Amino acid sequence: MCAPDCRGKPRHGLLLVTAVVVLLGSFIAALAPAASAASPADASANPATASLAAVAVVCSSKSHPAVAAAMARDIQAARRGRSSTVAVWVADPGAGITCSLSGSSHFDSASIVKVTILGAVLRKALDQHRYLTSTEAAQLRAMITRSDNNAASALWAKLGHSYLQHFLNLAGMQQTVLGPGGYWGLTQVTAHDETLLLRLLLTANTVLTGNSRAYALRLMAQVISSQRWGVPAGAPRSVTVHVKNGWLPRATHGWRINSIGGFTWSKGWYSIVVLSMDNPTMSYGITTVEAIARVIHRDLNPTAKTVIAPSAPNPAWGKPDELIPALPAIP
Repeated sequence: MCAPDCRGKPRHGLLLVTAVVVLLGSFIAALAPAASAASPADASANPATASLAAVAVVCSSKSHPAVAAAMARDIQAARRGRSSTVAVWVADPGAGITCSLSGSSHFDSASIVKVTILGAVLRKALDQHRYLTSTEAAQLRAMITRSDNNAASALWAKLGHSYLQHFLNLAGMQQTVLGPGGYWGLTQVTAHDETLLLRLLLTANTVLTGNSRAYALRLMAQVISSQRWGVPAGAPRSVTVHVKNGWLPRATHGWRINSIGGFTWSKGWYSIVVLSMDNPTMSYGITTVEAIARVIHRDLNPTAKTVIAPSAPNPAWGKPDELIPALPAIP
């Protein structure tokens, strides 16, 4: 990956001002309190989501404004012509770059909520001053590396809503609304909060120890090949990819295709979150997510010689990651 000093020579030469690029003439509601009012049952059915496609891409950086400006334009271009409704958040603290699109808009989590479950299990073990049990370790590995739903349901039930909410509070994930009952895949997530979760795993903090964070990242680096699509597309092959995806079709707003990832190398890390709905097929949504991811990686790593290719279609694609009940649309 390009070191921070090489990013000091962005291709458009604007070096002394903070770039905040607003496309389509409206400011992103990145941290709008109103977004947290979405229904935990099916926020995506709210007609207000129809306006998300017109929300601006906002990227900023004091040290690399031209890179931020290019990224905003490139994300917008990658979205053009797609039916997908998306939310994006990019954080690269080493380069001082933040980029967001509809950061506080709610989406059905599908299986990306399994990273939240993972974090909560690790925190509870710390609270109880113990190691993971062999059952917990096996369930966590199955849940993250191959997205096993039975393992997720067992851990979700064992933790309970009260403790899961406690973990969200510790993590500062105030926009996240847990799914009703045992329906963890209907948790309402935002790109903003998923970025907070990734930062919790990628940096030292008071919620998880270094060993706990390393354990979580190791699992996310071992996701099976058929599930490593999404935000890894376009990443330099020199970085370690930590990813978790979710895929879920519903009667309204089509397929939910979500991908969150942290990218680490010897000099630091960055993270990418892309949430999407209104995808007619799983493959279509993956194409949308990967098109956005590729331009982000390219702008952050302009000197990368070899990158991860977009995912080839897999026979497993098109099968829901989980089964959920049909819920009525919100009037």
